[in-house]
Amino acid sequence: MSERTFVGGIHPGYFKESTSGIPIAPAKAPSQVIIPLQQNIGAPCEAIVKVGDEVKMGQKIGEPKGFVSAPIHASVSGKVSKIEPFNHPMGTQVLAVFIENDGQDTPDEGMKPNKSLEELTPEEIKAISKEAGLVGMGGATFPTHVKLSPPPEIQIDTVIINGAECEPFLTADHRLMLERADDIVFGLQAFMKALGATRGIIGIEDNKPDAISSVRKAVAESSGNYNIEVHPLHTKYPQGAEKMLIKATTGREVPPGALPMAVNVVNQNTGTAIAMAEAIKFGKPLYERVVTVTGPGIKKPGNFLVRNGTLIRDIIEQCGGLTSDARKLVLGGPMMGLAQPTDEIPAIKGTSGVLVLTEEFVKEQPIAACIKCGKCVEVCPMHLLPSFIGAASEKKVYDLAEKYGAMDCFECGCCTYTCPAKRPLVQWIRIAKGAIAASRKK
Repeated sequence: MSERTFVGGIHPGYFKESTSGIPIAPAKAPSQVIIPLQQNIGAPCEAIVKVGDEVKMGQKIGEPKGFVSAPIHASVSGKVSKIEPFNHPMGTQVLAVFIENDGQDTPDEGMKPNKSLEELTPEEIKAISKEAGLVGMGGATFPTHVKLSPPPEIQIDTVIINGAECEPFLTADHRLMLERADDIVFGLQAFMKALGATRGIIGIEDNKPDAISSVRKAVAESSGNYNIEVHPLHTKYPQGAEKMLIKATTGREVPPGALPMAVNVVNQNTGTAIAMAEAIKFGKPLYERVVTVTGPGIKKPGNFLVRNGTLIRDIIEQCGGLTSDARKLVLGGPMMGLAQPTDEIPAIKGTSGVLVLTEEFVKEQPIAACIKCGKCVEVCPMHLLPSFIGAASEKKVYDLAEKYGAMDCFECGCCTYTCPAKRPLVQWIRIAKGAIAASRKK
């Protein structure tokens, strides 16, 4: 067993068997896509099309309003029927472009191959990633071109590709490593060249030996003089979290409140690496992604290539629909995903999974008083005091929650998972973080 890991964490049931062996299949494009103009951390986009316009697949329809943003592209060809607020996976309504699909998938003329990676300059690679609308596809949706543009005084020496996929149920990244390993390596090489990094690492949990073998083969067969290593990682949640992955693969510790750039590292997801490869090789923007549709509430689970703006309802229908005892819809995994009140929500760039749980998994249990067992402290990968932060938030003493390090929590959910008193610690911490952020803005 590999020794590459971190202190803390948990071993939840992984529940990946129902989809890990199912190859990626293209999901049927719906008759209408509803594409939100906010699909990344940072500023939203502004629509650059209007109602009645004919658009082509891959055409830019949303222009970024700020540097920390990424453009939005049409995922089908057809006519813009509406531009109005619609449901968003984050629980709000944001402006969205409605496109009636003409069924032709007519590609935009701008989708054409770029120069070879050897011929591209670092600045050209950054520009390609920006124009293609690349973001972190593990769920965080941080614009890729921003990660590729560190301050001049910071020299990135290592790029890490996150192939851990430690969330229970999800297998999209696993399938990508089996089916698209060559493109993952190509994308990593592009990131390394853009940053001038001398070392590339692909971290994969050791419960995926087939993926480790597939990626190692792709690294061995890749062209170019790039120093790339494949690191098997101890299977533990949240092994794929940014700071945990850096610690496990390099031994470096990102300081509290700092970004990976502080230790000369940039992390990227496997899906983002593939999107980078497609942007360079074919001029293809990020308008579709692989999504795991799974859980005991789904009749026929699978891994699907889904167009941006496809309603979750339509995706579930292609999997045979819901079982009679389906009770809860989550976008993402069960640990860090977001529960949804409706399936009338579009898939976006950060949608890694559609998870439907049954009564067995969502049975509510009464919340008890903290018994001071310390289990939440033991498993916290950030070495925080979740019980203290949670108690401060419960009593709305947010300045005390901040003092205890609430803003360093990345909401992995280990504390809530392990709490014998069933206290919703991560939910309380999330509330505290929101209050603290609002206070700082004032």
